[in-house]
Amino acid sequence: MGQTNQQWHERRVDAVAQGVGNALPVYIERARNAELWDVEGRRYIDFASGIAVLNTGHNHPAVIEAVKAQLECFTHPCFQVTPYGNYIELAERLNALVPIADACQTLFLSTGAEAVENAIKVARIATGRSAVIAFRGAFHGRTLLGMALTGKVQPYKKGYGPFPAGIYHAPYPAAWLGVSDTQALASLAGIFAADVAPDDVAAIIIEPVQGEGGFYAASAHFLQQLRALCDKHGIVLIVDEIQSGFCRTGKTFAIEHAGVEPDLITMAKSLAGGFPLAAVVGRRALFDKALPGGLGGTYAGSPVAIAAALAVTDLIEREQLNEKARAMGEHLIARLTQLAADYPCIGDVRGVGAMVAIELVEAGDPQRPDPALTQRLVQEAGRQGLVLLSCGVRANVIRFLIPLTAEKEIVDEGLNILSSCLKMLQNTRPAK
Repeated sequence: MGQTNQQWHERRVDAVAQGVGNALPVYIERARNAELWDVEGRRYIDFASGIAVLNTGHNHPAVIEAVKAQLECFTHPCFQVTPYGNYIELAERLNALVPIADACQTLFLSTGAEAVENAIKVARIATGRSAVIAFRGAFHGRTLLGMALTGKVQPYKKGYGPFPAGIYHAPYPAAWLGVSDTQALASLAGIFAADVAPDDVAAIIIEPVQGEGGFYAASAHFLQQLRALCDKHGIVLIVDEIQSGFCRTGKTFAIEHAGVEPDLITMAKSLAGGFPLAAVVGRRALFDKALPGGLGGTYAGSPVAIAAALAVTDLIEREQLNEKARAMGEHLIARLTQLAADYPCIGDVRGVGAMVAIELVEAGDPQRPDPALTQRLVQEAGRQGLVLLSCGVRANVIRFLIPLTAEKEIVDEGLNILSSCLKMLQNTRPAK
């Protein structure tokens, strides 16, 4: 007889490091598109997509078929030892997909944190400089350099330092948090005046739409000004598209909304439809500075994951994923705005394409974030069969990362569960 959720959870407590987060104590046995079934046979609607990994849904038939075909050939010869053609084919596709006019090249890795670290390495070797500027609220990974770049202490940085030196943080432009474009740009000038000279800065790294930080989107104006600043001082502009990439925002990459050309783009998550693959893509002139052997990794560019990614890039056009993201986003914003009219705890509804969030506050007051309600909502939704994710610098944001391939009926069913949860929690709010 199979194990129950409770039995698996008891085994987890003994066997798995508690530092690994766990939103819901349910254990999944199978999945299809935007639906999950746990070991007890209970069905869930997935509004999390494995943290933005499954824009093409769980077990997309084209992805699974591509992986099966690759498994019949080989799994790991290591590209640096005996290379294989699909690595080159996918690199060519990504070089053509990114919004960079110059000749581009690609480096494959396994995780988003690796992509970020290697983007910094490329910027440093290309410029001969070492300092890096990131933004408050950013999330760039859990490695030491990734944590140094990340602009949120709890739970990512507390107790894990010291971190690599030469990292500086500027406020991210987020009107809801009271930070204007002008203030954010002025803070960069302040960093140059008080902390590090611009000609010592190798790179500025930014998420066009912050992921873990709360789904705040930088304006086109701010990103254009940032590009001009980097051009003025010879700084490499790195755009982190690990969560926002591969059609999530209605463009293949979120930076395309601003009409800005970055120098390097980091990507992972939905690149390979559920298989671990990451990439740094950008100007060949930057990559050319790295000596052979200075970049790469044993598992970097897994041929199995690359086969999956080739299928995903086919699906961008075949299934019109950008169009689906735009339509889904419009539908989500409309439904969530209706909910906000009924529930004052929803202080803000925002989104770019299908990268949508609600911010939960007390009595509609932006200055009174409600992280407790946010966690109660995640737990209650799970009990009612809906998987939600929280995020945000104040831990009070619910982010929606629904597979772009999800059927509209499934999306509406999930939104109805969300409404039911909000109604129940409003009527059972604990006394202070």
